[in-house]
Amino acid sequence: MFLIIMSLLLSCNSSAQKAETKKVFKVTKTDQEWKAQLTDMEYYVLRKAGTERPHSSALNKNYKDGVYVCKACETPLFKSEHKFNSGTGWPSFDKEIKGNVAFSTDYDLGYARTEEHCATCGGHLGHVFNDGPRDTTGKRHCINGVSLKFIPKK
Repeated sequence: MFLIIMSLLLSCNSSAQKAETKKVFKVTKTDQEWKAQLTDMEYYVLRKAGTERPHSSALNKNYKDGVYVCKACETPLFKSEHKFNSGTGWPSFDKEIKGNVAFSTDYDLGYARTEEHCATCGGHLGHVFNDGPRDTTGKRHCINGVSLKFIPKK
């Protein structure tokens, strides 16, 4: 009887309940086009929501004046004045450029985390946490450096 009840409960998890509405972004490309434009690691992070190894990005320790843009579409995402050393091994910011970063919830690790995407192309950037600098926003935007391109201030 227990097995019958369990199978009925599991069968209620239909594909209609799992259907997600796929957001259409201003910049849209096929997988082949993204693969031709991006390196393997950039594709893995930006298009497959992967994570680079900590301390592997040269941008982690970059504190020059400028702006960090999306590696895939060059949308401005973060200003250098909002970057701080979080000690985590990934570039961290306490504030995004409003309207250029989109947020969603991901449960990949079994609990809810706020995931960040480029609002223009949908590229995965990283996650935002509530353990950032208390004297500013209290947020820590933990971003994969491979998803960013730094443009120095002229």
